[in-house]
Amino acid sequence: RLGILIVRHLKRLERVILGYLEVCDGPEEEARLGILETLQCTIEHAWPRMPCRLPVLLKALLKMIWDVHTDQGSTPEPVKAALLQGATECLILLDRCSEGQVKVLLEGVYSSCEETSVRECIRKVQEHT
Repeated sequence: RLGILIVRHLKRLERVILGYLEVCDGPEEEARLGILETLQCTIEHAWPRMPCRLPVLLKALLKMIWDVHTDQGSTPEPVKAALLQGATECLILLDRCSEGQVKVLLEGVYSSCEETSVRECIRKVQEHT
């Protein structure tokens, strides 16, 4: 709702986003799905300010992707797929606003990772133009 005015609150919002991405909130993962949507909207509206936040956001998104992949809890597969899709979309948006930096940074991760679902997310980002 704030549009570009969200830039005024980026420091606080970034802390909130990172906090929610770190914590599994039960089988339906409503909070993490909501915060991924919030992050997507934030990137879309405040894209000129995102390249300087790229290292922190990239690390948090990759950690969340790994956590979802390794989760042996009661989270249903459709919810896991939605989380991975949301994180992938955020990575694609970050790549767009950082002029391809995300693709470059993910090359090393892709070559060293053997987990198929994680590699699939990275592949989608690398193939997206």
